[in-house]
Amino acid sequence: MGQPEQQAEGAGPFTTRLTWQRAEGETVVWESRLARRRGVLSVRGPGDAAGRPSTAGPRALRRLRRLNAIASIAFVTGGALFAAGAAISQFGSGDPLLSASVYFAGGLFFNTGGYVSLLQVLNAPRHVPGGGALVTAGWRWWGYEPMRLDWLSTFVLFAGTLVFGVNLLDSFLRGLSVQQVNRLVWTPDMIGCVLFLVSGHLAFAEICHRSLPCLRSRSLGWWVVAVNQLGSLLFMVSALAAFTRPSTGSLLNTGIANWGTLTGAVCFSVGGVLQLFERP
Repeated sequence: MGQPEQQAEGAGPFTTRLTWQRAEGETVVWESRLARRRGVLSVRGPGDAAGRPSTAGPRALRRLRRLNAIASIAFVTGGALFAAGAAISQFGSGDPLLSASVYFAGGLFFNTGGYVSLLQVLNAPRHVPGGGALVTAGWRWWGYEPMRLDWLSTFVLFAGTLVFGVNLLDSFLRGLSVQQVNRLVWTPDMIGCVLFLVSGHLAFAEICHRSLPCLRSRSLGWWVVAVNQLGSLLFMVSALAAFTRPSTGSLLNTGIANWGTLTGAVCFSVGGVLQLFERP
């Protein structure tokens, strides 16, 4: 018997949706995000108007729920702490050590959320072309799969949280010159923002099955990505405003820097709440 006929869709070299015909005449559709987040693919019989879900096994679904809950709570908490740190800077005592401590605690939660998001990809059930089922492999703590768009997106996200960690650690340093502040604090902040934006763009490509973003207002996954990408954009605005002028030693715009961080952090908390419902 020959291989089932397949139709692949995606962005560039990445495949994010596969459609194939089984010998029995059924049509099976695998979508990257639905499979790894909800553990489902769609099976439509001959003459059926709509497909029926084919879910992974109970062990895989429990794993997906657990990882999703941990990542969601981590992003909600990290966003809340970042918002609190920005509020302290804008409305509170202005104590840089206090706000840096709150930011650092939030950064640890962002690190956790980024890594667990990567674990979701590595340990999600995989499709078997022609089989109409999802198969769950053994647990993995790490893996290198750069030709998978979901892996690349979450890896870049995790890398961004680590770079932000450098920025947050360096913010505790005192007695720095303006040049040192821009090099040790501002530059990692900018790099982290860029990585967050790249990760969000790749996540859009996974959902839209193309390189350019799309509008899918009925998709919960799309809203999770969209809200988080808005948060990344606001973080970038904040980072740009936080550049220290060499001539005066002051930020370009302290208010924009604080408000950009606060509103961006709220977006990540909202995205984390939405993600709680994107589960099996």
